[in-house]
Amino acid sequence: SLLIFWNTPTTAQVTIEAQPTKVSEGKDVLLLVHNLPQNLIAYIWYKGQKTDFRHYITSYVIDAETIIVGPAYSGRETVYSNASLLIQNVTKNDTGSYTIQMIKQGDKTKGVIGHFTLYPELPKPYITSNNFNPMENKNDVSLTCVPKTQGYTYVWWVNGQSLPVSPRLKQPGKNRILILANVTRNTGPYECEIRDRVGSICSDPIILDVL
Repeated sequence: SLLIFWNTPTTAQVTIEAQPTKVSEGKDVLLLVHNLPQNLIAYIWYKGQKTDFRHYITSYVIDAETIIVGPAYSGRETVYSNASLLIQNVTKNDTGSYTIQMIKQGDKTKGVIGHFTLYPELPKPYITSNNFNPMENKNDVSLTCVPKTQGYTYVWWVNGQSLPVSPRLKQPGKNRILILANVTRNTGPYECEIRDRVGSICSDPIILDVL
């Protein structure tokens, strides 16, 4: 998903970069911190925008090279010596704001707030048909890519290649349904693929038994 970050005016030089910039559920995301101030004592990461103990995930004490975890730690977060935070196997509950608090020697604490959202994991599609045993040059066959979900792009593959241009092949709607007019013995295999902003996944191939 697209990650959006902003800085408080007091720490405008500090930026946070997400790697990768798009993440789906079950993957890892690294919140990489750039332009850290000098003479820092420690970094503290919080879940959300409140810097209280209940939202405290983990911290890194620089001189002691020590990591301390808090109540919001799930076991999937790792803070590094460069202040970056790795979140592994992200879930829907991980989406939202994160605050890094930087403690500087002889100065007040300063913070940067970041926010990220994630996409749910793509379900594996499958193909249904009105007729898996059509008569050659007599029947029309309708193949449907399931599930039907908003936000997905549907792509059809025939014999391992993207759908060719042919008057026999029609794709009504948003490509979720493939109509084979006067079906011939060119029976596939057919596959459907669903895509979102993060990735893609293909169905298992099917072959029509044309009589």
